[in-house]
Amino acid sequence: MNIRRFDTNDAGFADQFRSLLAQTNEPDPQIIATVQNIINDIRQRGDVALLEYTNRFDKRNAALVDLEISPTMLQQAVRNIPGQMKQALETSADRIRNYHEKQKQESWLYKDKQGNTLGQQVTPLDRAGVYVPGGKAAYPSSVLMNVIPAKVAGVKEIIMVVPCPQGEHNPLVLAAAAIAGVDRVFSIGGAQAVAALAYGTDTVPKVDKIVGPGNNYVATAKRLVFGAVGIDMIAGPSEILIISDGTVDPDWIAMDMFAQSEHDEEASSILISSDAGFLDAVAASISRLLPTMERLEIIKTALENNGALIHCKDIIEAVSLTNQFAPEHLELAVSEPEKLLPQIRHAGAIFMGSYTAEVFGDYCAGPNHVLPTSRTARFSSPLGVYDFQKRSSVIMCTGDSVQELAIMASALAYGEGLTAHARSAEYRLKK
Repeated sequence: MNIRRFDTNDAGFADQFRSLLAQTNEPDPQIIATVQNIINDIRQRGDVALLEYTNRFDKRNAALVDLEISPTMLQQAVRNIPGQMKQALETSADRIRNYHEKQKQESWLYKDKQGNTLGQQVTPLDRAGVYVPGGKAAYPSSVLMNVIPAKVAGVKEIIMVVPCPQGEHNPLVLAAAAIAGVDRVFSIGGAQAVAALAYGTDTVPKVDKIVGPGNNYVATAKRLVFGAVGIDMIAGPSEILIISDGTVDPDWIAMDMFAQSEHDEEASSILISSDAGFLDAVAASISRLLPTMERLEIIKTALENNGALIHCKDIIEAVSLTNQFAPEHLELAVSEPEKLLPQIRHAGAIFMGSYTAEVFGDYCAGPNHVLPTSRTARFSSPLGVYDFQKRSSVIMCTGDSVQELAIMASALAYGEGLTAHARSAEYRLKK
């Protein structure tokens, strides 16, 4: 196992660190062309094209009527999954719901000193689409994390799409859909599912926003339909950055890096510490524990290509590097994480202390696991209730309160050369 070792004191470190920052989720031009053709075809031929793509890519022989999964099948999945799994899904759903309830925004109004009423009206989306992966792995946790904030926001209808290769339905995903409260589920995936949600077909209703992770084709489709429909984000490979002061068991850190790396070969796992001996210990743990992992080859490839152990001067430098990296997941595996928290400016989710493994955020802690990747934590946030609520400005003037506004608006409009604007304001002035 050959994971890269960097030292901030080395002359070439700046270039080495830039290579870690260079990961991008920009789509391949060939993928763009393929996806655009699929989107155009769905827009032109609707259900006919949707069924053709579904049968071709998922190796199915489905009829149009087979694409929607009935509520009865969803409830049956809840009854048939093991009791411990059902309890875990339900308890996780409760925790996620309780956390997101605190994010709800409310409408508000106030009167200014002239007597004008100003405010903001908050309303939920009418319809949201949730994409759930169904290829190499199935993620019931993604169902909960994407659906529950929409439910808390008050979205009227939630449409879920999930590919079903060879027509096989994953019972955990279906059970999660029922527990989370999805309204309709379609067994479709890929760029064709995104296009169907964005533009609608006779079978699949058009939504207002599409959320949820997917492969490069799904991510590219979301990028291309944005504008016709809202999207949550364009997610790149998953990533974790860990700051450690060497006070935690190195096996724990190695396993946290494995947990992120087993997502796929493009995942990134980085450890920063001022304790060189601790970095040695973690490297030894990685070599010893790696052969015990079921997804050994994926983890090994991810760590060798995208992982790093970085020796820094002190905790201040570690924080500086972290803010430059703006990681999706940040573990503060230090004895006093509260002291570091105010210094962290850019991170999707922050896990405080050695007991707080990132995997708790993936499944059941409560905060959302849909997070900004590829350094986009510099300007964006985790998925939340606010992604499913809209804000409308509210303005109401009276015959008396409008007088001062009309004079100001008229002056500014003349300054911009917009005479009709000015006269519209002046019509409201008292004669």
